[in-house]
Amino acid sequence: MRSGAIDLYPEYTGTGLVSILGMPSDGDRARVLNTVRREFLSRWDLVWTGPLGFENAYEIGLRKDIADAERIRTISDLAAHAPDLRAAFGIEFLNRPDGLPGLSETYGLQFADVKTMQQHLKYEAAGAKAVDVIDVYTTDGHILKYGLVVLEDDRDFFPPYEAAPLVRRATLEAHPGVGVALDLLAGVLDEDHMRRWNLALQEQTITVEQAAQSALEELGVVENQETPLVSHRGKGLGAYLVGERRYLLRKTAEHLGLVAASLLLAIVVAVPLGLLLERRRGGAEWTIRGVGLLQTIPSIALLAFMIPVLGVGARPAIAALFLYSLYPIVRNTYTGVRDADPAAVDAAWALGMTRGQILREIRLPLAAPFVMAGLRTAAVINVGTATLAAFIGAGGLGEPIVSGLQLSDTTIILSGALPAAALALLVDGILGTIERWVRPRGLEVQT
Repeated sequence: MRSGAIDLYPEYTGTGLVSILGMPSDGDRARVLNTVRREFLSRWDLVWTGPLGFENAYEIGLRKDIADAERIRTISDLAAHAPDLRAAFGIEFLNRPDGLPGLSETYGLQFADVKTMQQHLKYEAAGAKAVDVIDVYTTDGHILKYGLVVLEDDRDFFPPYEAAPLVRRATLEAHPGVGVALDLLAGVLDEDHMRRWNLALQEQTITVEQAAQSALEELGVVENQETPLVSHRGKGLGAYLVGERRYLLRKTAEHLGLVAASLLLAIVVAVPLGLLLERRRGGAEWTIRGVGLLQTIPSIALLAFMIPVLGVGARPAIAALFLYSLYPIVRNTYTGVRDADPAAVDAAWALGMTRGQILREIRLPLAAPFVMAGLRTAAVINVGTATLAAFIGAGGLGEPIVSGLQLSDTTIILSGALPAAALALLVDGILGTIERWVRPRGLEVQT
């Protein structure tokens, strides 16, 4: 938003106050909304429009059998029983100031055991009685399915998390219709509706688009469409792949574009760098190790670092993939040229060939298998890493994988994972064929 890469997105007032502005938690809904409106506008020229009508706040969920047996209705009630209970929280909740650290300090909570678990798995663990207490979002449909008791925050620890569109002021001024459209949604959504729609999306075979369309039609914001959207969920992997073939082909093309662009850039930089290092071997190993350090940066972290500089979408994804591609190509180019067959090189010197001729006619052809091996390694790494580009809006086959993870739908996950695996094999096979083409047979030295 601040870089102008996107124009609007839905945010929560509590997140804006505590996580983005770094201000202390405040239980007053109106005061929090006014604070984030004032600060975001003055600091970044961003506008909070009218709240949508629901909060997606953190709450504490307790198994109903325990809540009923011990008559626990508030978090203060929970504190007395916490030493005997097992808890499971999301990693974000464990580290946020408005999460477990602040909650434990406010209520004096000390659980018998605390585990870190993914959101959907926490509910399943509670349903199986493997854990007793979990953090929940107030609009999560799984609260209904697993029959958890949401405890009252009787000390008003959690700030209000009103959902509201956050829009760049320049966008509202350039496109007044955006504000008008967003005003149609102001105050029309409530927690009960959101929980029900989320449950329908999580447990039924509808798509996100169908859930959104149904919600808007039910609220009267849009007219009923004569041709309803079609869902291929719940019909098996084969049927889903066939039904969504156009979407998956488009995502495959996006994925291939990210890989190809980053790989070409890496070749243009890494191969000449490897050749240069072979000419100046003194600092070659240290330079290569420095390039190798890029491989140690977690992919998500590197993508996040790129956003302030390059925004979101394909550009930061290509830049990150380019950096990951450098090391195997540089290393193999340098090693291949340096270790080219000494007998062939000595013979070339004896024939009076220049350094450039030896590099072009002897060293590079003999190094071709090494260079191509590095290129194939980089390509396979890129195909796998490019799936994470979906987190920053770059598309690709990571998009169905991320959607499937959010919906706990194995079919959707596989619809992205299987083509990505097939693409990696295909790219490696094509590069293997090219390797055989670029390796002149007449220059192979038999030993």
